[in-house]
Order: sequence, then structure tokens, then C-alpha cells
Amino acid sequence: MRSIIQAMFRRRALPLLLLFLAAPAFAAASHRPGDIVVERGTVRSETGAVVPYEIGTLYVPENRHRPGSRLIGVGFARIRAAHPTGAPPVFWLPGGPGLSVLGAFSDGDEASTSRLRSWLTYGAVGDLVVIEQRGYTRRGEMLTAPSAAAPLDRPASVHAEAEAMRAQARAAVAANPGKDLSGYDIGEFAADVDDLRKALGYDRISLFGGSFGSQWSLAVMRLHPEIVARAVLSGVEPLNEGYDMPSHVFAALQRIAFDADRDPGLKPYLPPGGLMEAVRALHRRFAGEPVRVQVSDASGKATTVVLGAEDFQLALLSHTQEGEQWPAFILSLYHRHYDDWAREVIAGRQAGTTKLIGPLADSSLGVTAAREHQLRTDPAVELLGTWNFEANIASAPDWPTRDMGDAVRLPVVSPIPVVFVHGDWDTSTPVENTLGLLPFFPNGHAILVHRAGHDGTFYQLRENPAAKAAVYAFLRTGKLENLPTEETLPMPRFQRPAFAPPAGRSEGG
Repeated sequence: MRSIIQAMFRRRALPLLLLFLAAPAFAAASHRPGDIVVERGTVRSETGAVVPYEIGTLYVPENRHRPGSRLIGVGFARIRAAHPTGAPPVFWLPGGPGLSVLGAFSDGDEASTSRLRSWLTYGAVGDLVVIEQRGYTRRGEMLTAPSAAAPLDRPASVHAEAEAMRAQARAAVAANPGKDLSGYDIGEFAADVDDLRKALGYDRISLFGGSFGSQWSLAVMRLHPEIVARAVLSGVEPLNEGYDMPSHVFAALQRIAFDADRDPGLKPYLPPGGLMEAVRALHRRFAGEPVRVQVSDASGKATTVVLGAEDFQLALLSHTQEGEQWPAFILSLYHRHYDDWAREVIAGRQAGTTKLIGPLADSSLGVTAAREHQLRTDPAVELLGTWNFEANIASAPDWPTRDMGDAVRLPVVSPIPVVFVHGDWDTSTPVENTLGLLPFFPNGHAILVHRAGHDGTFYQLRENPAAKAAVYAFLRTGKLENLPTEETLPMPRFQRPAFAPPAGRSEGG
């Protein structure tokens, strides 16, 4: 299948295009703020049509609040509509933070090819402009820092994670002399969008973003409302809700479990009470005492890791991106098949690399005091812990980005028309995010998609071509006609545990 998809796009390589693969932050000193450097290329669409595109670098101050700040490069690309539509261009904002997407024009992997195929459909709306994130762009710098290894001989700890993140913040500043890391807050991200708009000669724009891309879009709408005509947001992350409410995440798990309990292939593995009873039993088990698991790698070398209650909390949060796979993971642990999980934990505790723009942006945005109180006193903290927010809040004073303040964090009533698309199986940005934000957008429209996870707009609407067409029509005209309010995806085929069903059911706790 991959080779078929790749054949859909026959690229013509350009010598200049090769430059950006080596991250050409070339000669920023010779440019002024707002300058752009543009190169051109072509791709072929699925129909064989030759589609021209531009790929370039926008030069912006690293910190607009400091006179004389050095210039940095921010990558962007533009695919012009084949025929003028009169619609504002769509600015497509990637998620993450720390997702570089311009490789779609050069890389041959399936994700890049699929992304480019999607971008080429926006010609029905108008021009498409893709902008990468300052501090993580192929056309500028990719700011990273090493992360220390965690010990294997004791369970994970939220407190230890917070202390490690504080140390990493201090080390990151020391390891980047000459770079102003205070310039990587959400306000600067939003200003980059405005600067690119002006450099490309547009008066107003539409926004399209999911996950962090939706939060970035909301920042543009909050700080530069006059330039935004309309927006389509999915996997919505409001400015005050970068840290998810535990009970909202837990509610998404419950919705997944409801269908998993009715799957014939999982039924032989389920305890009395179903999948959520397995979660509660595992919570009791690991709260009682840690377990030691010894596994061997491909060479036969044995490694032992200690897994405890907070490891299980972290596992609940980190294994839910694909709802079809989460039940099998939980049931494997319930029946004491720990090896695969242990190997993942061992790999996760090794030294690695952190993309700095994530904690720089998150610590700057933070949450209001009222939101933090709700997070800490939420009833689902007992099962999920404080992994989602503890380290970020504790390390915020150690990161150099400014606090954006409650005036930016709290939503305000906005007349901008927005279509929100959100799945109720989304455990990364729960659907309650959209439900809480919708009243602030009197010209907004929500499409709630049952059984959709943390996916993009058009993937969530994959079962309804008419709904996808209506979203394109909204981006082109601003009209909310023919948009559904609710969609339901088919029941998935849940992954089975990688072992035979037990002969009989046991409490397992």
C-alpha cells in the first residue's frame, strides 16, 4: 500500500530545495524582520495534474519584546489555488508542539505523503499556507536538550519527574548561550502567523489546526482577532486547558470501555464488571506493592525494572491514543502479562532528547489558579495521578518564557465563526474542552464524533463525505449550512491480547 501511495506524487527535485533539508538558517544577519526567502517546486496530484508550490523562510525576531533581538528562521510553504476563489487563504498550523511538517514536499514516508495529499485538496477553498513552529522548523532551528535517564530499580514518581524537569530547564538555558529562550511563548507563535500573513500580502486569513495547532489558532484569534475570518479546529486545546482535567480523560476511557465490554473477541479476557473493573483491580494491585519484572532483549541480556502505582497511572495516560488498542493493553496487565509494558518502561527511562518548545510554550501559558485547584482536587486524580500537569507547573519558574497572564488564558466572547470537530474517545484533549469553549463563540458550530480519538478534522469525518464537503464550503464561504452536529464512527475491531484467553475468570487483583 505504501508504494501505491507514493506513486501518486511524482516529485521534481530542485537543487535549491535540497538546501532546506540541511536546516538552512542562512545569513539571518543579512535580513530584516518580516523578510521572506522563497524557493519553488512542483508536485503531481493524484489526478496527474502538476501543482506548483513555494517553500520558504520567514525571518522574525527571537523575542519581539527585546530591541535588537537576533533573527530566527521560521519555515513555511504555500500552495496557491489553481483558480482564484475570493476566499481568505487557509493557514494550516501543525500540532505538537514540536511537529515539523515541511518534509511532506520531500520525504517519502507514508505520513508525509498522506499530509501532502490532504494539502492538495485545499485548492477548492483557496490558497493554503503552512507555517512551522519557531524553535522546531527545518528552515531554522530545532531546539532540543538531553533528558536524563531514570533509575530502573524503583518505581516512577511524579515528584522525581518534576525535579528532573526543573533541572532540565536550568540546563537548557545554560546549554544555549546566545539564544533567547524567553522568546518561545504562545504570543510569539501567534505573532509569527501575523508576520507571515503580512509578508505574503494577505489582509485576512482562515485558520485550520488540531491539538496544539488549535491552541495556537486560539491564541491568534485572541491576540490578533482582526486578521481572522474563520477557523476549523479539532482536538481542541483551549488556552487555559493545556493540562487536561483527569475526570474528563477518565470519562473518555469509560466510553471506550463501554464498547470494549461488548466486543466478542475481548469477552473471554474480561473480569466480572468489565474493563473498568480491570482498571480498578490493577490500581489496587500496584497500590499494594510494586512488582519486579525481568525481561530479555534480542541478544538475551536480562534487565529488571520495578513498576509501581505511579507507573500504572502513567500507563493509563500513555496507552490511550488508539482506542482500539487500549483494552488489550489493560487486559494483558490484568492477567499479569507484564513483559511488553516492562520493555516500554525500560526504553522510556533511558536518556533521551526533549523538544524545548513544548515546555517553553506550556510553562508560559500555564493555567489560572482556579483551574489548578480543580486539577489537583479532581476525583480522578486517585486513578490517573497528577502526571498531566505536575512537572510543568513545578518547573514553570525555571523556564525563561514570560507568564502570559489570566487575561490571555481565560476565554472571551468572540464573533469569529469557528467549526469545532471533536471525538469523544479523545484522551489527549477531551471533548469537554470543546463543550466548555463553545458558548464563547456565538457564531460557532460543534461536530461531536462518537468513537473518534485525537484525530484531525477530515479523518474524524472520514465516514461522511458530505460533512467534509460542508467543512470545505465553510472555509470558502463562511456559511455553516449542511454541517452535522453529531457523527458516529463504526464499532472498531478491538485488538486482542497476545495470549490465549484464560481457562476461567479470576479476580486478578
